[in-house]
Formats: sequence, structure tokens, C-alpha cells
Amino acid sequence: MELEPQDRPQTMKEWLELLKNPPSRNYTSLPPTVKSPWPRRKLIKIVAGVAVLMGIKPFVKFLAYVFAKIFPNLSSSLKTFKFETVTIDARGNITNRQNRQAKYFVEDLGNGVTLEMIQIPGGTFLMGSPAGEKERELNEGPQHQVTVPSFFVGKYEVTQAQYQAIMDSNPSYFKGRKQPVEQVSWNDAVEFCKRLSQKTGRTYRLPGEAEWEYACRAGTTTPFYFGETITTDLVNYDGNYTYASAPKGQYRKQTTDVGSFPPNAFGLYDMHGNVWEWCQDTWHDSYKGAPVNGRAWIDTSSIRLMRGGSWPYAPHFCRSANRGWAKITDAEKNVGFRVVCGILTSRTS
Repeated sequence: MELEPQDRPQTMKEWLELLKNPPSRNYTSLPPTVKSPWPRRKLIKIVAGVAVLMGIKPFVKFLAYVFAKIFPNLSSSLKTFKFETVTIDARGNITNRQNRQAKYFVEDLGNGVTLEMIQIPGGTFLMGSPAGEKERELNEGPQHQVTVPSFFVGKYEVTQAQYQAIMDSNPSYFKGRKQPVEQVSWNDAVEFCKRLSQKTGRTYRLPGEAEWEYACRAGTTTPFYFGETITTDLVNYDGNYTYASAPKGQYRKQTTDVGSFPPNAFGLYDMHGNVWEWCQDTWHDSYKGAPVNGRAWIDTSSIRLMRGGSWPYAPHFCRSANRGWAKITDAEKNVGFRVVCGILTSRTS
């Protein structure tokens, strides 16, 4: 749909009306993703026009409003679950408990296996770690603001049962249907997303690094979403090592069932520890020149990002801002992944 300058909407209300009633077109919605018969390039032009007129922050809020108005069945189709989060001090003592709730949808993978996808609200956050954070790496800076549109992400790391249901195989060293799949390469994770997309009719992919950190932090600015430190009562890591003033703890020497520990404020489990999680992005040794719109940062490198730390690592590797990397063919017994369902595309540099 091409619009002459004099025909373009001038107000938010007019843009909303245009999106609700495009000329000679009808929307079709399939919760929780939306498929439109409009050619993608034309839709992008309209969305880009709105973004330019409004600015990034107002646009993110406006986009959420538009989807709620045009596709009311999107939010009504989602389920709600309640959970409790905890906050701890630098010594690892629980100082606060809060009851929260989140919305999600469920994919049926067959044979009683399901995949729960949590709705993450869009927003702006400060990505990276501050200069004074304990055990900080230089590649975690410079800190920069990133605006992330809303998306859906796996409530848990992909389990062995889920991987088996889609790939008809289980490469994991530690066996258990509810344990995260591991010994999967980046290529394996991408292939899983491809087959999952084919099976469900929705687009699944790995999270971008900015999406991952935004989802992990869930509004926090501390080293961990639990607070200033972690303990092995809250995260699966090598408890022979400590962070801040927390005590030593258990070293389990293997993965644990997903969901064994408290979630963050978005309702996501095991974003710290258990297994490293693959991201879309290629490795860059700093954030200089990084995208600020939430998109993945991709070039021709065969080195990809991993986030979250894992069971045989010290706690500082599990920090929200910590970054890991590996070759796309590497498949270790402490590396897994979780999936994203969203409309965001990657930027190629």
C-alpha cells in the first residue's frame, strides 16, 4: 500500500484506523502469532512510518496498544500462571518474597509433550555491566540503552523430552526427560527451531543477545535477578566458588530438572546456571556499534554467543551481563538453549 504525502495519517488515531482498516485487505489472526496477507515490504513501510513519526519509546507502547485493539483475541487466548520470586542480600539471605503472575501459551508437541512460551512485555533497559560490578569482563561494555519489542520466550530451557519430540533424538550426556537437552551445537539448536516452526506453523528461533539479557534481568539492575549474589539453593552452578559474601554450597556435577529453582519476575526459570544458552548473535568483543533496537547482531563469523553460565562454572559466569562464546559446531554437556517466538528480524553487519 503506497501512500502519497498528502494522504498519510497525521495523528495516532488516524494511523490506528489505517492499520485496522487497510484498503481492500482483511487481517487474519492466529493467536499468539499473527499472519497477515499483506506483502511484508508494504507492512514494513507502514510500521517504519509510524516509528519515524513517533520515536522509538512511544512507538513500542503504541505497538502494544495497536495489537491489543486489532487482535483482542490475542491476549484473551493466553493463559495466566502465578509464581513467587525471591530477593537475597550479598550474604545470600532471602530479604523479600513477591507473588507475581505472567501470561503464556502452550504448544502441543505430541505424545503428552508441551512447550510453554512466556509473554515478555516490550521495554527499554541498560544492557551490559557497570564498571564497578564484581568479576566484570571488558566485553560486557560499554553499557548502552536498548529498546526491545515484546516477544515470547520459553519458560524453561528446551528439555530432552521436547528435543526428542521434534528431532527424534536425544544427544544429552545426562539423561532425564525434564532435564535440559545438552551436547547440542548452535547448528543443532537452529535446526530444532526450523523443525518446530514447520510443525507449529509459527516462527521459532533462538533469542537475540539483547532479548536474552532483557528477559533475564526482568527489570533488575543487580548482577543477578535474585540480587547481589546467588546461592546453590537458587541456581545450579559449582558451589565450591562464591560471589560477594555468599557462602559456599553444593556442587551437583550435572544438570538439574528445569524449573527446580525460583523464577525471575517474568516467570522464566534457570536463566542463571544449569546450561549455557545459545543466542542468535555472532561474537563481538565489545558493544561498540551494537544495535539498540533489540535485534540480533550478526556478521559472517562462525563464533556465536552463549549466555547464563552453567553447572560446572563459578557463579560470576552466571551473572545477567556475562557473555560466553563457542563455535557453531561445538556441542558440550553444559550447553543447551531456549527458544523465542516473535516477529523480530536480525540485522546483518
